[in-house]
Amino acid sequence: MKNLLHILEGRLQALPVRMAVQLPAGPWLGARNAAVTLRFRDRMALLALASGEIGSVGAAIVEGRVTLEGSMRELMAAAAGLLTGNPAQEPDHLGWRRVLARARSMAVHTLQNDARHVRFHYDLSDDFYTLWLDPRRVYSCAYFCDPGMTLAHAQEAKLDLICRKLRLQPGERFLDIGAGWGALLLWAAEHYGVDATGITLSRNQHAHVQQLIAERGLRGRVRIELRDYRELQVQEPFDKVASVGMFEHVGRAKMNAYFATVRNLLRPGGLLLNHGITAGGVDNAQLGAGMGDFIERYIFPGGELLHASAVLHDMAQAGLEMVDTENLRPHYARTLWAWSDALEAAQEPARQVLLAQAGPERADKALRAYRLYLAGSALGFEHGWMALHQILAVRPDGDMGSGTMTGAQSVYPFTRDYMYTTKDRTPCFTSSSPDPRPT
Repeated sequence: MKNLLHILEGRLQALPVRMAVQLPAGPWLGARNAAVTLRFRDRMALLALASGEIGSVGAAIVEGRVTLEGSMRELMAAAAGLLTGNPAQEPDHLGWRRVLARARSMAVHTLQNDARHVRFHYDLSDDFYTLWLDPRRVYSCAYFCDPGMTLAHAQEAKLDLICRKLRLQPGERFLDIGAGWGALLLWAAEHYGVDATGITLSRNQHAHVQQLIAERGLRGRVRIELRDYRELQVQEPFDKVASVGMFEHVGRAKMNAYFATVRNLLRPGGLLLNHGITAGGVDNAQLGAGMGDFIERYIFPGGELLHASAVLHDMAQAGLEMVDTENLRPHYARTLWAWSDALEAAQEPARQVLLAQAGPERADKALRAYRLYLAGSALGFEHGWMALHQILAVRPDGDMGSGTMTGAQSVYPFTRDYMYTTKDRTPCFTSSSPDPRPT
């Protein structure tokens, strides 16, 4: 034990922020007037701290075995300093972790399990998410094309960027896979005149979008279905398809089938925009230092991340041609810090909302888990342990004469100017629409 405490004392002294630790028996280690204080009730969590297993320490905080005092930003600065290596590059010399991860992925991602996993997260409480998301409840990476943008403005910029990348045109049939609370679905219909269909597995989101469709007079032109992407049957394929923040739930073992399904839902020559979190490491099965286990247990059961190279491999195998890829990783760090700061400022209202939903014990655990998840994810994107890729792909139509250039075989013009020049010819989106009413 003395050796452990000696190691821990040295590590605390080397941190970029002042941190203090109270041992289970009462003595203190670390700095006086600390910015971050952790009070430990058991030795296993203390061992995890000394060994850099910050995800395990996070789990102990959620379970109440460690008490936290201090801001999330200070805590994350300390957490980064406590790591003993890059959590996105943990060695797997024999590859057995990847083999086990694939086998588990195959077993876990059934229709029933995936629906249960999605509802575990997204049906927690709409009122809870409203406290820290933007007014449109866009629960994915924003696009801060102007440094002075608010979160709400940057989310609108992201919605418009997706629509521009897809070259949405009035009257086109547009599918949004994993439509969330309907922001992209409604933006595409109201600003680009498409006939829009969204699907979700969240009952709360489904009910919310149905209400918005009715309030905005969009029935007949916009619809939302409570349906798994594998169960969607259509008489004719869609002109354009978007999948935003959804394919992280698919699972590596199902990725080939996912892209094959999306291809069949897309007409020949049409465009797909797949926007999602990707792994920072090429070979790791999940984030190390206990962080992957934390996310699996408390936030996204069944969630899996693939490196962008693996995503492109599976996409190509399904017959989809990548025509543009953009990494928005720092944008997601800034988005997550905005969410984290908003939740920190609304802790008591958040607790009251969760209390009404789940009771005292579960409410307190959920609030602690989300505080750590949002700030920890921001840290992960800043350090490159995770990334956020928008991948634009086409389903080639086989006609050498279609498109703007010989061999384009699609509506993609094989130039990029159109993506980054808005309707008013400015390089960054400028909103003229008011924030929607919160409901």
